[in-house]
Amino acid sequence: MLRSDQILATVEMIQKENLDVRTVTMGISLLDCRGGDVEQTCKKIHSRIIDYAGNFVATCDTISKKYGIPVVNKRIAVTPIAFVGAGFFREDFVRIAQTLDQAAKDVGVDILGGFSAQVEKGMTNTDLEFIASIPEALARTERVCSSINIGSTQKGINMDALAMMGKTIKDLAEITADQGGFAAAKFVVFCNQPGDNPFMAGAIHGLEEADAVLNVGVSGPGVIARALERLIEKHPEPGTLRLDELAEEIKQTTFRVTRCGELIGRAVSKSLGIEFGVVDLSLAPTPTVGDSVGEIFKILGVDAIGAPGTTAILAMLNDAVKKGGIFASKTVGGLSGAFIPVMEDAMLAEAVGDGSLCLEKLEAMTCVCSVGLDMIAIPGSVDADTISAIIADEMALGLINAKTTAARLIPVPGKEVGDSVSFGGLFGASPIMPIRNIGKSSRFIAWGGRMPAPIHSFKN
Repeated sequence: MLRSDQILATVEMIQKENLDVRTVTMGISLLDCRGGDVEQTCKKIHSRIIDYAGNFVATCDTISKKYGIPVVNKRIAVTPIAFVGAGFFREDFVRIAQTLDQAAKDVGVDILGGFSAQVEKGMTNTDLEFIASIPEALARTERVCSSINIGSTQKGINMDALAMMGKTIKDLAEITADQGGFAAAKFVVFCNQPGDNPFMAGAIHGLEEADAVLNVGVSGPGVIARALERLIEKHPEPGTLRLDELAEEIKQTTFRVTRCGELIGRAVSKSLGIEFGVVDLSLAPTPTVGDSVGEIFKILGVDAIGAPGTTAILAMLNDAVKKGGIFASKTVGGLSGAFIPVMEDAMLAEAVGDGSLCLEKLEAMTCVCSVGLDMIAIPGSVDADTISAIIADEMALGLINAKTTAARLIPVPGKEVGDSVSFGGLFGASPIMPIRNIGKSSRFIAWGGRMPAPIHSFKN
């Protein structure tokens, strides 16, 4: 039964606390769009996206207005394009990227993900051609995002692909140097990439998915921050409020946030006649003041983000978010937890600027959150092997802990520590983060081969 106090609390969350549905993402299978040549394939891809998503944005807007819950982004994820374009060459994949970009514009979505490949165990000639196409493809498109899954707990880490990632990221940054290396912000490297993630830049429509599926990404770090502040204000005396009670408040608030996402997702799904997939419970911050995961750290007791205790707080936050959200939704998937994207979170970016948050602490924090080293601006002079080695460390965390993890690093051309970069909008801004021990990992990256899967991968 709906209680009036819960309804009023939810209205307050929407009006004053930045509650929104961060994204409704339509996943579309393109597996049967392969034509006799690239032009036929592009025509089929464009037609498929228009057929499924032609009314997508209008429907989201109608449902959002009906329920009074903002839907910030409408996005599309497609089958990893390396599968769709099997046998094609570098220039063909660039052409497909341009078709995807045009289709995204034609249906009015913000971003399209799935210009991707799955190479965790090995690479075909098509995969090599595809990876070579990524810099030009992202530089020549506005809305296309790309990802590469180079590792999994079951297969290990493809170190040959890993070695290519540092160079790819450097090329992405250099080819868009006039935009601060922005193309690198649209590219992410994964271990254990899920096929139902609605968040960019890593969204894909997995091979195991139906023809079309609707996935929802909720958010609400500002909502949780305000709920914690209210609870703490009610218990000003030391010893009257304990950590488990704060965790319970996070859990109950997440329940209400997730219910909003479930409501919107199912309504859009029903209206479009498309299968409803999952709610991704991830707390995704924005650069907006009051909508920061970093703020929650300070509310819960550390005076500087990155101080001892920060990782423990993030672990508790991640767990409470999952507990509250799972009960609120029929199907939960994607990443589901707490994001710590530096450029997209104003307080995390501020902590980088004042030196309290470093790369090594961020890496430790990614052991207990839902993704990885996300939206980190680094000096443009950092070499490709060092970038690959940073990614290797992050991939190893996902490999051993059987969790999804990722790296989205942006070597900003011409910028060094002490400088800043801004991409605007949801991509945000940040000081350049210092990187230690640059140029000291090349011998490791040069080995190539495959990092074997951990012993606990043999479960069948």
